[in-house]
Amino acid sequence: MNTKKNDLFIAPLQEVIDEWNQLVSKSKHTDNPSDVMTRTQGSRMTARALAAIARATGENSEYSKEAKRYVAGGGYAAYILGPIIGISEALVSDLKAGYLKSMEEIIHGELFGDYLEGADHLVDNGYKDAAAVIAGSTLETHLKQLATANGISTKKHDGQPKKADALNSEIVKASIYDKLEQKNVTAWLGLRNDAAHGNYGKYSEAQAKLMISGIRDFITRNPA
Repeated sequence: MNTKKNDLFIAPLQEVIDEWNQLVSKSKHTDNPSDVMTRTQGSRMTARALAAIARATGENSEYSKEAKRYVAGGGYAAYILGPIIGISEALVSDLKAGYLKSMEEIIHGELFGDYLEGADHLVDNGYKDAAAVIAGSTLETHLKQLATANGISTKKHDGQPKKADALNSEIVKASIYDKLEQKNVTAWLGLRNDAAHGNYGKYSEAQAKLMISGIRDFITRNPA
């Protein structure tokens, strides 16, 4: 595997590791920088490390579970963060060695017959955020095809593409589907936007699974 594909996952992990090491170098302690780290700084670094681990391996991976276990135990940020940094270092090493498949490889693997099937596979393996992005993008593509099939332009007067929400509204005005369907589409697009912008805590794995199932049914009911 080309390890360059994993740079997106390695970089945020390495940034937190480097920040930790800088603090330790200024500390009187060898195992944690509790004397030079503020509570706010510790909380920020912990959150960044947890998010980076989840992006790289999924929220249900052993890496994520182990990191969350330390957070659940409570205590000062410096003491919690130390073991999480150790997990992050191990993950970086495994990524560089090619022991983990990159998200790109999973998405483009021959295992998937279509994008929604791929999204199902991802969410079942703990990658709810990538699954939500893929499912949402599939929905947006279908909205464009549905609009085109019904004589609705997918571009604005200035030639720029219309946003999915705008297409959703115009399709309803054309009575291609009803307002209940519109509300569902709006909710799915909102979840996709949360996933794409890193707002991972705003939705659960169960909601991502329902989104994928709902989009599959929606496309079946409203073929382009």
